[in-house]
Amino acid sequence: MPKHIARLIVLLVTFGAVAYAAKVFFTDESFYVYGHYRGNSVAEIASDKPKYKGSEYCRACHVERHAEWAKGVHRNAEAGKIVQCEACHGAAGGRDKAAAFEHATTGVDHPASGKLPVPADTVKLCTLCHEQMAGRPAEQRQIVVAEHAGTQQCKACHNPHSPRIILGVDTSAAPTGKAAGGPAGSCAACHGADGISRNPAWPSLAGQRSAYLVEALKAYGTGARDNAMMAGIAKGLSDADAQKLAAHYEAQKPAVPAVGVASKDVGAGKARASACAACHGANGVSSNPAWPSLAGQHRDYLVATLAAYKSGARKNDMMAGIAKELSDADVQALAAYYAGLGSR
Repeated sequence: MPKHIARLIVLLVTFGAVAYAAKVFFTDESFYVYGHYRGNSVAEIASDKPKYKGSEYCRACHVERHAEWAKGVHRNAEAGKIVQCEACHGAAGGRDKAAAFEHATTGVDHPASGKLPVPADTVKLCTLCHEQMAGRPAEQRQIVVAEHAGTQQCKACHNPHSPRIILGVDTSAAPTGKAAGGPAGSCAACHGADGISRNPAWPSLAGQRSAYLVEALKAYGTGARDNAMMAGIAKGLSDADAQKLAAHYEAQKPAVPAVGVASKDVGAGKARASACAACHGANGVSSNPAWPSLAGQHRDYLVATLAAYKSGARKNDMMAGIAKELSDADVQALAAYYAGLGSR
């Protein structure tokens, strides 16, 4: 046999042997146990610390919010719809940054890793599921965003943990027509049949100054106050209707919502309220009928209102200047103080 042929054969055999040895050495013993992949990876992935922990994980620290969610439409097993906390707040379990894309079990969990994010833009978040689109199931509530509430955030009207509006409110007894002194029946769903809102995100109107209410309705009608829902209602009212509505609500007996806040918050709010007394009264009852009384108003509504003045979403030069000087703690304290004051 020629030498060059013998050398070629030796080279090919050597290459084959090295290739086979490499295949044996580098191929995991569990390869192709279940299919064309490493079989042991199934057990490793299954034993990996989950990134998503589930809503039960949140219950211990967020009892009230978990209870709202558990009773709301976001947890409806009959409809086959359960929206877990982490769908909006992000994953509660994480992995070490150094072990990204690895099957590491050493990543930190919330709350050790810090607070989970609270969505600021609820319009962007909620419309991922609720914007009206062809092909979406009719059982899933859908809205045309531009016509529904304009630029208003969803959480202004909906409790994000139980999104139905004022669940359980009976509006059948709402006064209408003459009995209400005007079309108050259309206001009852949000502001209550007796002018006491059952939703803390909306203002109670009972006992409020009629002059203030008339001006507020006019502002909604002209667009000076931006609220798509109120604008539609206000534009349909005549001046006489607005006057009757305002008189009706001024005549209602106001009530103090249950606030359950710490006395230190109320005390801090009382100290800060001295700057508000000139317009809204020392006891939260305005001395000027054109300005709103704050005593007994919902805490959540007051917090949202001050935040709107602070951000410029609600326009009033005087209130904007005052609100910008308030810290978040000041806003909470003021709201707690006025919410806990007695009936006007």
